[in-house]
Amino acid sequence: MNLLNLPTDIVNALHERAYEHEAVPQSMPPGFYQEPSLLPLELEKVFHNGWICVGRADQVPSTGDYYTLDLLDEPLIVIRQSDNTVCVLSNVCRHRGSQILTGSGTAKRLTCPYHKWSYKIDGELKSAPLVQDQANFDKAKCKLPSFSTAEWMGWVFVNMDGHAEDFQDQIVGLDSHVQNYHAEQMRTAGAASENWPLNWKCLAENFMEGYHLTPVHRHTLHPMTPTKLCSKVEAGAGFTAYKSHYSPSFSGRTQTHPDMTEEECKLSMMVWIYPSFVAAISPSSAVYMSITPQGPSSLQTQWGVVAREQVFDEGEAQERFDFAKSFNLEDRERLMDVQKGLKSRYAVRGYLAPPDYEGCVWDFYGYMASKLTS
Repeated sequence: MNLLNLPTDIVNALHERAYEHEAVPQSMPPGFYQEPSLLPLELEKVFHNGWICVGRADQVPSTGDYYTLDLLDEPLIVIRQSDNTVCVLSNVCRHRGSQILTGSGTAKRLTCPYHKWSYKIDGELKSAPLVQDQANFDKAKCKLPSFSTAEWMGWVFVNMDGHAEDFQDQIVGLDSHVQNYHAEQMRTAGAASENWPLNWKCLAENFMEGYHLTPVHRHTLHPMTPTKLCSKVEAGAGFTAYKSHYSPSFSGRTQTHPDMTEEECKLSMMVWIYPSFVAAISPSSAVYMSITPQGPSSLQTQWGVVAREQVFDEGEAQERFDFAKSFNLEDRERLMDVQKGLKSRYAVRGYLAPPDYEGCVWDFYGYMASKLTS
């Protein structure tokens, strides 16, 4: 799969963004969000060799704690090891392909329900009944594959093909904006997995532009973070971000960390680690999404809310999760209209708002152009 298989308008727009650095910021052609032949290229060049968030480390607090998920049609186990690291293993038995675990829980060993092959929690084969004593059986070849992982501020990221650039190299410059929030000290207030019938890029872009905050979230986010108070920060090779300043009349989010500056106590940092992890990190909690394509016009979002202990102590944790759910529903309603509109024969490329409001979308186009045209 390469660019030659794509419609000319998409190819031209990608090359324009990749090589014409002074180009007028415009949205991508409508086909960028619905062309079926683009998805295989995105999977190959963007997702399989990128870093994808698979959840929070606090979801597996003790040795043997695990949860399962499907990521890009790959069944995975996220499990805490005896050395306190979080490991991501293949959830496919090395015998005849059955999935080993479902759901979440705690395990001393990983036992396949089909023929009772069992593995240690690091993936090493422990037992293969009636098979292991046969001549030429090689136990070493039966270890569950593991995937490259990285932890950042409590979130766990995985690289599927083992060829991604170093995670920390990709986010150079980002920590200076968020490290004082200490999101790694927050714990999960609620998490959900949802399938939305729209292109994955529409949702990721929507999360990371402040232009829609006031018109779409008039009664939810606007009173706290109105569009006019957004300010872009410099992007890096693998991320983009902006500051979503609080309205002077807003008095919430007071459970702060002592390391935070006066300015940081009065804003949420909006962070996009490419390709599809987005987060709003506020002084006392954070809302995040890990978005993956299910098809040209369908996506899965693993999303959640994490919060400081003080938020739990004051009985506000569920309220934070419910609040996030409410503005997610507002976004979903608008994005369904976008998905429909992009199919129109009259849909065109539009001019983007100034960088403080849609600059992260423009940065993302640059990232996609560099990946897809390389």
